[in-house]
Amino acid sequence: MHVCAVDVGTGSARAGIVDRTGRMLGRAEHPIAMNRPKPDHAEHDSEDIWAAVCHAVRSALENSGVPAESVAGISFDATCSLVVRNVDGGQVSVSTTGEKRWDTIVWLDHRALAEADECTASGHRVLDYLGGVMSPEMATPKLMWLKRHLPASWNEAGYLFDLTDFLTCRASGSIERSQCTLTCKWTYLAHEKPGWQQDFFAKVRLEDMLERGQLPGRAKPVGFDLGPLTAQSARDLGLTESCRVATGVIDAYAGALGVLGGFARDPEGLEHHLALIAGTSSCVMAMSSESRSFPGGWGPYFGAALPGIWISEGGQSVTGALLDHIVRLHGAGGNPTPERHRAIVERIMQLREEEGLDLAGRLHVLPDFHGNRSPLADPHALGVISGLTLDASFDSLCRLYWRTCVSIALGIRHILETLNACGFVIDTLHVTGGHTKNPLLMELYADAVGCTVVQPVADDAVLAGTAMVAATGAGLYPDLASACAAMRQHGRKRAPDPAAWPRFDRDFRVFLEMHKQRQKLDAIR
Repeated sequence: MHVCAVDVGTGSARAGIVDRTGRMLGRAEHPIAMNRPKPDHAEHDSEDIWAAVCHAVRSALENSGVPAESVAGISFDATCSLVVRNVDGGQVSVSTTGEKRWDTIVWLDHRALAEADECTASGHRVLDYLGGVMSPEMATPKLMWLKRHLPASWNEAGYLFDLTDFLTCRASGSIERSQCTLTCKWTYLAHEKPGWQQDFFAKVRLEDMLERGQLPGRAKPVGFDLGPLTAQSARDLGLTESCRVATGVIDAYAGALGVLGGFARDPEGLEHHLALIAGTSSCVMAMSSESRSFPGGWGPYFGAALPGIWISEGGQSVTGALLDHIVRLHGAGGNPTPERHRAIVERIMQLREEEGLDLAGRLHVLPDFHGNRSPLADPHALGVISGLTLDASFDSLCRLYWRTCVSIALGIRHILETLNACGFVIDTLHVTGGHTKNPLLMELYADAVGCTVVQPVADDAVLAGTAMVAATGAGLYPDLASACAAMRQHGRKRAPDPAAWPRFDRDFRVFLEMHKQRQKLDAIR
């Protein structure tokens, strides 16, 4: 028996066919389009996303050699993007261009900064589960923006979905929503009854949101069986109508399940481990058996990944995208292709042989070019580069790239130390995503953060986590914890280098001081 896992990221849809032991038998990927009509606006076409999903699933199935009849279940993870549909299921524009095809506000879209600030100013207790600050990446401010700036689209809306829930609806016909999506991004309090806090929505003038969006009173747990594929979706995907659809998760939470799910039956041990899902941006996930909040963190969320377990999320709004930006920004950079990144990394390794860890030691970076998600929870924060010279050579680009990598790792240390100050005992970092292909970052996550780093051997933790969810919904295992234990994949460990600690500890002290200095500069009137 096999399952199909689908991961919809910022730029592509990936699919994998996985057996009941967690082994990946075939995978495929297909790009998705993005519209950027204005600064801070980013939009998807949900029909384009579904077409990409279908293409990826069909190709993965073909690559696996597994017959469609053997695929017992499917589930989806996706970015926390907002999909708007009308009462007939048709597309509703969320774009200032008015084009109907752009019906999805992408997770990284920051058009709703003002609305996010209004949510924060409300002082409502839902903010206690958001680190005290509403992010423009959440659903609520995006919905406020839509209602305020595109009232015709708001009035036309008949369904409001997180992208994961749209995909499970498209596959199964069910409009049930996942406990992961609603709890993490829609201010739903899964540990309370009722979960929706209507007085909060009244404060932000979204009193009609639940009815307008066909949102249920209670969310369904992760891995809940929503029913079989519809006849049309089975044809679209190249699967059968006996394939069951499971409630999905946000992509980062799928990654957390993929690397931490194996500890589901050891709640105390679980609190020593941190998941880092790192690509365009970086998300960190910490799980615990008790409710633990931390400044600037999202959560704790109850049952958003594993049943009965609380999970807290922190992160950096841009990391991989920041390294791309540094390459474009520099006169010697050019197009940030994988080949260009490799050439830069190789030259840094050569320069390090000559200068050691003191390479560009007076060059310091604050990586908040798209705000600081954690632990400062400041979407208005700006990036800083200190220590520039007139050197515009390729080597100067390499030095800046290296020190930007250092700053990204120091940002993770900042989050980790904040978590541990709030009761966690994290000493092991499980890394998955695009950063595993960057040897500089993988080295720094051990040496600059001071953690044992574990990299999954298969490096498909996001698809692995979604496969665990699919296997649960298909009934291959009695519950999600059992599926995680049976399908767990092992990884390679890297211990931190004690000799590197003094250099990076000094950098961290500079890093913290730069945050203080930026705040002082911003305060000058």
